[in-house]
Parts: sequence; structure tokens; C-alpha cells
Amino acid sequence: MTSTVSSTPAEPASMHRITKPNVVAVGTIVWLSSELMFFAALFAMYFTTRAVQGPTIWGESTELLNIPFAAFNTTILVLSSVTCQFGVFAAERFQNKREGSIFQISRWGMREWFSLTFLMGAFFIAGQVYEYAFLVSEGLTLSSNAYGSIFYLATGFHGLHVTGGLIAFLIVLIRVAKARRFTHQQATTTIVVSYYWHFVDVVWIALFAAIYLIK
Repeated sequence: MTSTVSSTPAEPASMHRITKPNVVAVGTIVWLSSELMFFAALFAMYFTTRAVQGPTIWGESTELLNIPFAAFNTTILVLSSVTCQFGVFAAERFQNKREGSIFQISRWGMREWFSLTFLMGAFFIAGQVYEYAFLVSEGLTLSSNAYGSIFYLATGFHGLHVTGGLIAFLIVLIRVAKARRFTHQQATTTIVVSYYWHFVDVVWIALFAAIYLIK
């Protein structure tokens, strides 16, 4: 009588390997969470001030807002999130620059997509500065009334965050241009910057709805 001994194949060691989360990405997400609380406080301040001031004073101030222009500027910023993500896709396949003509958009690399994102973000900031200049000429300043104070605080702090994102794009582009080859660390930096940019865009969508649409 023969006995059959069944042997179970050993599981590959890779199945037992523990993948550690990326420290930079986790730190960025935690930091963005704290930033979210900051903007939540600004939203609370905005709606509290609006409730205290009443609809009459609030309505007189909101009439100065150029909603079509702000909507166009918002569209540019939202689309910049799309171009930023295309840059991330290129970084994930380790393509830091285009592989064809500048007009072959499908073959663009991270540099081209991030450069376009930077230009769109800079256009948004320029549009915001133009809007500020118009509102100041109409008498709406930081100290004119409660609406002016909270309007410039909310949109101004967001503008500073957008400017910080533009600086981050410049740093990434300069580092990639100087590097001999595109490494995993640079790809990670690209992804982390995209986290921040998407966050800034989502916050602005909420600000635009609260300030320009809800009257």
C-alpha cells in the first residue's frame, strides 16, 4: 500500500512583504487636512458675518461682483487640475518630457503638462488681481465694510495658496530640468504637488459657490 504525500508549494516571499506608505504623501495629506480646517473656519466666518449683516447690506456689496468673469476664471483653474493630472500620468510612466512635436499633445511629458498648468494658474491669479483692482475702484476695500473684509480674507488667502502651488510647480520643473534622469523620488514629488493643486482647486469651487452664487 503506497501513501501519497501531498506537498503544498511554498508561497512566494513577495506575498508576505509589507508595503510601507510613502511618508511624503502621508505627511502632505495630513497637512492638507489641517489646511481644510483653516478654510472651514473662513467659511464659518463668512456665513456668520452674512447672517449678522442682513440681506440688504450683503446684497448691495455682491452687486459689484462680476460673476461671468469670475466663472471664466474659475473654469481656467478647474481645467488646470486636469492638465496637472495628465502631468502626473506622465510622471507615473517616467516620461518627464515630450517624445514628439510640441503640437503632439498626446506625447507630452510631465514638463509640458506642468508648464501649462503653471500658466493657467498664473492666469487665474492675474484675473484675481484684475478683479481686486476693479472692486477697489468701486469702493469695496478691506476696511470698507464687513463684506469687504471677509471677501478679501477668503479669496486672498486662497490666492496665496495658489501662488504657493505655482512656486511648487516651478521648483519641480527646475529640479527635473537639472536632473540627468527622471527618478522615482521626482515622480513622487510630482504626485505630492498634484495633491496640493487639486486641494486648492476644490476649495476654490466651494468659495466660488458661496461668494458668487449664493446671494
